[in-house]
Amino acid sequence: MGRRKRRVVKIVKKKLPNIFECPKCGENSIKITLSKNTGTATIQCGSCGLKETIEISPNFEAVDAYCKFIDAFYKKIEANV
Repeated sequence: MGRRKRRVVKIVKKKLPNIFECPKCGENSIKITLSKNTGTATIQCGSCGLKETIEISPNFEAVDAYCKFIDAFYKKIEANV
């Protein structure tokens, strides 16, 4: 007699995104370039041309730089209102 086949459960690991949503135009076109030796990150939107350079820690990833950029972007908007 044969055994029943066991169901194989594959665990899918989620990956961090490479392209982010632009707060100005709403498109998914933000690209982040990290320069760890100078401690800066360049954030650039391919759609509306928004470009900014921020300072980061050496252990920051692209997601961390994006969060810091979003916080600074909305602070500027609040200050102008």
